Formats: sequence, C-alpha cells, structure tokens
Amino acid sequence: MAKTATRGRRKAPARGKSKTRSSGGGLLPWAVIGIAAIGGIVAHDHWKSIQPMLARQSAPIAREAAEPKPLARKDVPPKQVALATPTPKAAPPVNQSQLLPPATIPTPAIQPVKAVPAQTSSAAETGTAAFGYCGQGAHINCVGDGGVFWYKGEKIVIADMASPVVDQARCDGERRVAFAAKSRLLGLLNAGPFTMNAAGKTEPSGAPRVVSRDGRSFGAQLINEGLARKPGAAGGAWCA
Repeated sequence: MAKTATRGRRKAPARGKSKTRSSGGGLLPWAVIGIAAIGGIVAHDHWKSIQPMLARQSAPIAREAAEPKPLARKDVPPKQVALATPTPKAAPPVNQSQLLPPATIPTPAIQPVKAVPAQTSSAAETGTAAFGYCGQGAHINCVGDGGVFWYKGEKIVIADMASPVVDQARCDGERRVAFAAKSRLLGLLNAGPFTMNAAGKTEPSGAPRVVSRDGRSFGAQLINEGLARKPGAAGGAWCA
C-alpha cells in the first residue's frame, strides 16, 4: 500500500506541468492580437506621415504591373531602313541650233586673202659675227671686196661709198687700193657690233645698207682714208 501511495504522489507534479504548458500556449494568440491592436492604433495616429511613404513604394510596383513587356518574336524579320532615293539632276538646256539639220546651218563664206605688198624696212639692224674673206664655198659671213660683204648669207652693198674691185682693176695702183679697202672693211666688221640701215630696195646685186658704228659710217671712213670714193664719182684717179 505504501508503494502505491508513493507512485500516486509522483504523478501529481506531471499533471501540473501539463496544465501550465496548456495555459501558456493559450496566451500566445492573445498577445499577437494585442500587438496588432497597438500597431493599428499607432498607425491610425500617424496615418498622415505613413501614407506618402506607402504611395511612393507602391507607385513603381503598380507602373511595372500596368505596363506589359513586349514579347520578342523570332519569326518577325528585322525592320528595313528605306534608302533615300537620289534626286534626279535637271537636264541642261538644249541649244535649238544643235537640233537643226546640218544643211540649215549657214556656212560662212571664205573671204579671199589680200596680198600685202612687201615694204622696205627702215629699222636699224644690229649685227655681229666673225668675218673672213670669201672663197669658192658658200658665202655666210665674209668680205668680197672693199664695198661688198655677206652677213648671215645675205649680200650687203655699202650704199654711201664706191671702192675698186680686185678682179676689175685697170692698173696696179687700183689693184693695191682694192686690196687695202677689202682688208680695211674686214677689220671694221670684226671690231665689234655694227648697225645697218636700209638705203633702198633689195636687188639681185645686193641689199644697199649704210653700215656704221657709234654713229660713224664705214663708207665715210674709207673715203677719208683714200680707199673709196663717193657714189657716181670718176674712178680713174687710182690709175693716174
């Protein structure tokens, strides 16, 4: 009987613990309800300050939900960009005369060219060259006698003097004067540049020229030296 009483006393505390646990489990819902009520009162008192915050947080979410995202379709081809069509250039104006047939275009008449007579040039010509005595070959720059020489292939006759010719001398004295005049003219021509002025028309016998240097005529020098005479004067004085 003693053992049975002891066992009954040990089980009593266990039952008390279960009652405590069951009572504690029943208080939890009431605590949650109390906290929610307190939170509702606090939210009601501060609703004006909490409302803008909630509006800012809910606006992006509502906008994302309202805007549907386009779905990419694989079967849709990419957009093609139309190229700008070049503006055609305006055609140049057509000349009406080019549209006419060739037969209708008047052809200008060919005017005959009038022959201009050759005029004797009175302009002075300056010459310079290395002269020698004329031989049997071509006469380019050479001295034929006391009053005739060739310059660049042209025969020049000194117009303001007359001197004896070696091949036509009538005496030894005239022949000596002819040689001296020929030598003197060669020296004058080779002394430097000289000037030639036309003294008449060119003839087959030669082109008449007044040859000078520094304003002094070669013909006048030969006359003063006794190697020539004035044109038209008698020439028999060299044989006296």
